[in-house]
Amino acid sequence: MTSRELIHNIIARKPVSRCGFWLGNPHPDTIPFYLRAFGVATLDDLHRELRSDLRWITPQYMDSTYQHPGGKGLFDIWKYKKSHGEPGPLARCETVDQIEEYDWPRVDYLHFDECLGKLKAAGAYYRASGFWMPFFHDVMDLFGVEEFMIAMHDRPALVHAAFNRVCGFYEEANELFFSAAGNEVDGLFFGNDVGTQRDLLISPVQLEEFVLPWFRKFTAQAHRHRRQVILHSCGSVHRVIGRLIEAGVDCLHPLQARAENMDAGTLAKDFKGKIAFLGGIDTQELLVHGTPDQIRAEVRRVKALLGPHLIVSPSHEALLPNVPPANVAAMADAALEA
Repeated sequence: MTSRELIHNIIARKPVSRCGFWLGNPHPDTIPFYLRAFGVATLDDLHRELRSDLRWITPQYMDSTYQHPGGKGLFDIWKYKKSHGEPGPLARCETVDQIEEYDWPRVDYLHFDECLGKLKAAGAYYRASGFWMPFFHDVMDLFGVEEFMIAMHDRPALVHAAFNRVCGFYEEANELFFSAAGNEVDGLFFGNDVGTQRDLLISPVQLEEFVLPWFRKFTAQAHRHRRQVILHSCGSVHRVIGRLIEAGVDCLHPLQARAENMDAGTLAKDFKGKIAFLGGIDTQELLVHGTPDQIRAEVRRVKALLGPHLIVSPSHEALLPNVPPANVAAMADAALEA
């Protein structure tokens, strides 16, 4: 069975001979450090060296994907602000018409050649792809965090209009991308962090009103194209995992192990057999400060609780330089044990 077939079967909750493994997507500052440590030349080489079963290949962050004639990016939020807390370009909008007047991205400027080339060259590995679609963060940044939180209460029509514009673009973009990619994509992988260390960032009522309808639309769209759905959310999302399952999410990532009720034992008790899991190996403390033997023991424990429909991976995919290479190797070795 190839890695591609294995991960597909894990996410489909079919019989498998072992759990999967994904290295994650190391932070750009980490990559040169790991390449030297493992004696390889590229990130792809590193994935092969560690026998990673999955490749994340999104068009969203490839420079060639969005070719605006004036050089504008998808949302260009950071031309307006230097931090998430600053007001964004929609902060002063008072009407839906003003929201509509914003210079929203257009699918006319999308080009997929680079991404399609990478997908075709991916080999016998599972291809998690599609637009990353961090629409919750896009809208929050377009308003500014404080302005966004207030607007959900005081000006919900404006927030809905912004979500419709941002998500409408992503929905149309993925429709074009899935059609162009054909069978090269195995699963839609998209991410919106709606959890904190202790609980949800917004109330379940707000999540249901503004966010979950789009989760359902994106999940239904992927399934229409016969793609599995992997949803990323950092933090504690335990309170809404049942709703995510009802929405059709096939696999949950990254299982932030130290967030409230996101430990492997609780997830196994409440949701095992209802959804597949990707992640779960703590990057806040264990992978940073643990020994290789401690890492191996924890991977085996998590596998025993959440396997076999588990893809072992860090509890945050962007491994930082403070995670020793020996611990990464130990995680990979224990993950790949039958």
